[in-house]
Amino acid sequence: MKMINIANGPQNVSAIVQECMRMPALSKEDAAKVIRTAFDCGINFFDHATCYGENGEAETRFCEAFPLSGIKREDIIIQSKCGLCFDRNEFDWTKENILSSVDDSLRRLGIDYLDTLLLHRPDLLFDPEEVAEAFSALEQAGKVHFFGVSNLMPMQIELLKKYVKQPLIINQVQFSLEQSQLIDQSLYMNNKTTELSVNRDGSALDYCRLNDMTVQAWSPLQFGMFGGTFIDNPKFPELNKALEEIAEREGVTKAAVAIAWILRHPARMQAIIGTMNPAHIKDICVAADVTLSHHDWYALYLASGKFLP
Repeated sequence: MKMINIANGPQNVSAIVQECMRMPALSKEDAAKVIRTAFDCGINFFDHATCYGENGEAETRFCEAFPLSGIKREDIIIQSKCGLCFDRNEFDWTKENILSSVDDSLRRLGIDYLDTLLLHRPDLLFDPEEVAEAFSALEQAGKVHFFGVSNLMPMQIELLKKYVKQPLIINQVQFSLEQSQLIDQSLYMNNKTTELSVNRDGSALDYCRLNDMTVQAWSPLQFGMFGGTFIDNPKFPELNKALEEIAEREGVTKAAVAIAWILRHPARMQAIIGTMNPAHIKDICVAADVTLSHHDWYALYLASGKFLP
């Protein structure tokens, strides 16, 4: 497994992150197999959110399963996210909600602290001073060690940084071969002939690289927001052909190649996988051992439907 150091944050963490959103569908025994398989494959970073499963059920299932995995708490990184309140149909970054959300996550997970806490999408009414107060209270209480954000644009991060004392170490955003808007605009800038020239995120990737924030790529095998996987999807024949050629050459799966494409980027991103199938976890994790050439990377990018201007 490829390991990275997160600037101002946890060190020696896996480049692939195991997301636990789908864990409520599993028994605690099957969930333990997922956790153990991921760990044995080199994954030491597990991602949660308060909105994963009804009433935080993903965190509860993880808590039930973790003792069965035989892994020590100190050997893994546990991350959760707060702010999405679907029961109220709103996003909420108030101090009260941040503090109560963390307490709820710790209770459900059965742990004393979160390694990292991310604010989950922007609350359009967020008060950065309230967020700062919440973060300081959580740090002083030892409940959260590191902080970050999810799906935030650079100016929103700058506004937070004006008040928040702790380093913001992570920005979790959507990125895949098909959903590559994180990098497209710089290639097509000032080109009115294509929608790919539209800057949709305020140059978030360049901002994160300049400010030592690790990018975590969610839905790395998906197209659209939640359209499903592009792997073996007849809608993407050229991309699957290119993936298959490299997969056969490297002796890995197409999914592993798609993850390797993300990890090849010099931004040193983490790729978040959500599968609950232990066999698929094993297949995907070998991506960390595949190093794509400069030519391979561009061949896949172009096969996904892009073009060179």
